[in-house]
Amino acid sequence: MAGFDQLKLENQLCFPLYTASRLVTRLYQPLLKEFGLTYTQYLILLVLWEEGDLSVSDIGKNLFLESNTLTPLLKRMESKKIIKRERASDDERRVVISLTDLGREMEIKACEIPGKLIDSVGGEFTMKRVLNLQRELATLIHILK
Repeated sequence: MAGFDQLKLENQLCFPLYTASRLVTRLYQPLLKEFGLTYTQYLILLVLWEEGDLSVSDIGKNLFLESNTLTPLLKRMESKKIIKRERASDDERRVVISLTDLGREMEIKACEIPGKLIDSVGGEFTMKRVLNLQRELATLIHILK
């Protein structure tokens, strides 16, 4: 019977990761609502704020997302005038994403989001614990890539 213990939900690595991801994403929702952004659109902005202009494929590599997932998100962001999508002059097949003035302005206001997120969890999850968890997850991601 011990062999079946490994099939219990509580013994799976995937389930706490999946659940934590969903719950953290849910915490972001009210913070992102004032920006009119989804969580994935916020991630796209984080990459652009950090890296500058990027191709769709480079954004996908950074976020582990396929271009068919990114394209509709980017089109919505473009319609909100947060980003611009332009064909690369050296390669018509490549689409380069850049921030508009509005997209750059959003970065200033968004600086408050990480602190508000930590505050919303309460005193039980300190910044030290967050940093430790980030390091552990970065190691796991590196191993799995």
